[in-house]
Parts: sequence; C-alpha cells; structure tokens
Amino acid sequence: MAAATKIASSAMRNDVLLDIATFLSRRWSGNDRVVIILMPDKVPMAKPDKNQITLPLLNYYPGTDFQKYRQWRVALWYESMRMKHSTKVLSYEHAFGFLLNTLETKRIEILGLREWEGMAGELFFNEGISWMSRQLLNSIYGRYKIAEAFSQYFLTGYIKGELFGGEFDKVKRATDYANEIVKEAIDNNYGTEWVEQHIPKLIKMLELDPLVSIPVLAPRTRVGASLNQTDLLKQVEKVVKMRHKKENVEEKTKEIYEGHDVLHEFETLVKESKKTENKGYESLEDFGLSVPDKMDVDETQIYDIDLIQKVKAAFREWKTGWVERHDETGDEFDTESYVEALPKTFISDFKLSIKTKVAILLDHSSSIADVELEYKQATTALCEALHYLGIKFAVYAFSTDKRQVKCWVIKPPNIKWSVVSARRLAQIRASGGTPLAEVYGLLEPVLKSFKPDIFVTLTDGEPSDFDAVRTMVLSYRKMGIRMVAIGVGRNINDSVGIGQNLKYLNYEKAVSVSRLQDIPKRVIKLLRS
Repeated sequence: MAAATKIASSAMRNDVLLDIATFLSRRWSGNDRVVIILMPDKVPMAKPDKNQITLPLLNYYPGTDFQKYRQWRVALWYESMRMKHSTKVLSYEHAFGFLLNTLETKRIEILGLREWEGMAGELFFNEGISWMSRQLLNSIYGRYKIAEAFSQYFLTGYIKGELFGGEFDKVKRATDYANEIVKEAIDNNYGTEWVEQHIPKLIKMLELDPLVSIPVLAPRTRVGASLNQTDLLKQVEKVVKMRHKKENVEEKTKEIYEGHDVLHEFETLVKESKKTENKGYESLEDFGLSVPDKMDVDETQIYDIDLIQKVKAAFREWKTGWVERHDETGDEFDTESYVEALPKTFISDFKLSIKTKVAILLDHSSSIADVELEYKQATTALCEALHYLGIKFAVYAFSTDKRQVKCWVIKPPNIKWSVVSARRLAQIRASGGTPLAEVYGLLEPVLKSFKPDIFVTLTDGEPSDFDAVRTMVLSYRKMGIRMVAIGVGRNINDSVGIGQNLKYLNYEKAVSVSRLQDIPKRVIKLLRS
C-alpha cells in the first residue's frame, strides 16, 4: 500500500472518478440509467425514483489517498444496492429517516453480498476505518446519543464509549427487534415499505421523537486531520475476528488492510487521470478557451434515446452500405444454397474505420434559449453517432458569461465522448450575441493543431461582423479545412432567411434546417460527400 500513499488525491480527476462511478454503479445495481452526481461534503444518498446517486468527493473521507478511495467505493456500492433493493431513502437529518436508512443498510448489505461476495473484505475494512470516525458516546448528550448508540450496536455489534443507567438495555432491546425485522423482510422478500411500517415501534422503544435532529458530519471532521494507522490495523483485526470464521486472522487482516485488489484499480485510475490531464482540458485554457467544470449536473435531460437510436440507425446503414428491411414479402434466405455457392464458407467480421476528422461549433447565443433543450438533444445524438462510428471529432460552443465572450470546450479531439462531455454541454446556458469571428479567432491555433477535414458551425442568427467572419472563414479554408455552416430556423421561412445570410460568408457549403432533429442527418450527408 505504500505506493498508493505517495499519490496525492488531487491527482484523481473528477471526470475519471465520475466515469468509474457510473460504470460500477450500473454494473452493481443492474440499472443502466443510473446517474452519478459528485458534490463536495455531501452525504452519500441514492434516489431510486430518479435513478440518481449523489456522492461526495474523495476528501470527504479520512486516511491516505488510497483509503479515501476505498471508503468512497464502498459508499458507492451501498448506494448502488439501495438503488437495486430499496424503493425509498429518507433524509438522515431526522430520527425517523435515520432509523429507516440504518435498517435498510443492513438489509441491502445482506442481499448485496449474496451477489457480490468479493465485496466482503472491503466492507470489513470500511467498518474498521469508519469506526475510527464514529462519535464517542460519552461526548454526545440528549436524544441523539441513543440514536447513535443504536446505529453503532445494530450495524457492528458493539458501541464506542459508555451508556449509563438503562440506556444500554434500551438499545439492546431495540437492536434485537430491528434484527428480527430485517430477517423477516429478507426471508419473505419484503421491501422498504414493509420495513418502514415498523419504524414507529422502534422509535417508541428508543423513546425518541421521530423529528429529533440528527447531525450529519463528514467522517474526516470527526477523526481529525490525521489517522493513526496502527490503531486502524487493530480495529480492522477486531472486525475480522468478529466476522471471519477462519483461524488465520492475522493473515486475513493484513490482506484486507492492504487491499491489493482495489489498489490495482486505484493506481490505474490515477494513471488515467494523469494521462487525461496531459492530453488535457487545462492546456486549452492557455489559448483563451474555457472548460465547463461542474460535476453536479444531470445530463440525462439532453439524451433523447429515440432520436439517438434513429441517428445511429442512419449511420449504420451508411457504414454497411446496405439497408435491411423486414417485411411480409421479399426473398427467403436459403442458407445452405448460399454457403455451397461460396468459395470460402467462413465469415469473419471487420470494423470499418472512417478517417474523416470533424470539428463542431455550437452557437449558444440568447436567440436559441427557447429551443435550448432540443438543440442540445440533437447535438448529443450527433455526438453519440460520431462516437459510435469511431470518428475523431471535437465539440466547442460559444456564449456570453458575465458579459464576456466564452468559447467552451465540450470535447477535445483526443478525449472520447462520454457522460462527462454530455455533462459539460448540459451546463452551458444560452446568452449573448453571435461574435462568430471572435470565436473563430480563439479556435484558430487549436484547430491548426487538430487539422480537421471539416469544420461544421451550427448557428441560428446573424454574426455581429459579416466582414470579419468572411475573413476568418477564408483563413480556415486556406489551411485545407472544409468550412460548412448549418443554419437553424424556427420555421421554414426563418430557415430560408438564415440560409440566405450564410451564403454570403464564404462557406463552402451552407444549408439550413427548420427542425432541430434534422441536424444529425444533415451532418451525415456532409460527411458522405
């Protein structure tokens, strides 16, 4: 583990973290529509009704950088299991939700380990390191103390600190009852609603007010700036002795503490972060370009699945050169006759590679505000199809932010289209005018390096300076880049007017559409030609 401790957590880029979280959560939960939201100092929380999981950044947790990642990964597993096995997750900030979530944690853990047995070691480690940041009961006063004591005893079988008078007996009775509820729920395949029906009795047994406040603190604030690794190792050993039935406790403790299986994953992600950074978004900022950097954005709204499938189908037909249609009439395929007629009877697949390089510039001026969502959905469908074909492409957009022209980098040419790219597109807001010449000037040094075969500009308005745009378009054409513009109109008349304006700007090809859904098809035709 020493190698991992030398790596700074800041080296783990949020976009790489987001990619692995999306992959793992969808695999664990079996839900291909799960969306991950990363927010600083936010308690992990799943919203099954919205297919959404909110996770904190790595610095939310204490320990070394590798230990932070392990805790974050376990939190992701728990929330993925909630997504799969729970139908409701309430706020932790009041006793009722705190107790329901606590019972659900044990229920979904038991169900989850039936499918993902390999997570057991990570859960042992997580229990050990989480115990270090658990609150000492002696330092807590009021009703919250009983809620925390119940959570500790129910989830681990022991408490941190002391209880006085009849407090422990109260917690013990409530824990026995809660364990019966969880066992009955699992044995009879009952869900969250059934468990929830028993929370009022549990609250009564603990003598709590269902609305009593439960403070939610980040683990690192509880444990302090540093974590004693010797104490952690002893705590992990304690957990292993309680949970692990085999005799080789010392060997198992060392194996769990070092976490070699996850270490390889962690080091790979850090290398990918470095690799991405070297390719990077950051270097583009030196050219005056801007990078949308929010990760707490829901990009699913700009994914029109039906449109994406239609566009991919159109690309697929172009890729194969054939259009296959299933109908009630037509030729019947005789397999034996076909095979006998062939000199070579075996079939092998090969992937077509299309070498065209494409740059796309999106007009996000204020004039598209009323159709902004559909505009982004059409762009996303186009990007998904280009990615499907394996075409190397870059996507940029321009708008005005705080009265300053911004040219946004949605996707550089050397980074694959992913959920991160879509999230960058989703957060840009339409505003300002159409300073097209200025934007072309900002992009010129970047595109000189990329050298796309075709540069497609999507716009719905007149540029601020016609003469300057004509000059810049000619400059790009002299570099051997085919300059194309697609005008986006609200209706046919509007589309015709925009098309007429574009003809005077020296583009090699200028077309216009009155339906945003037609944009991907137009680009297909341009690539075909």
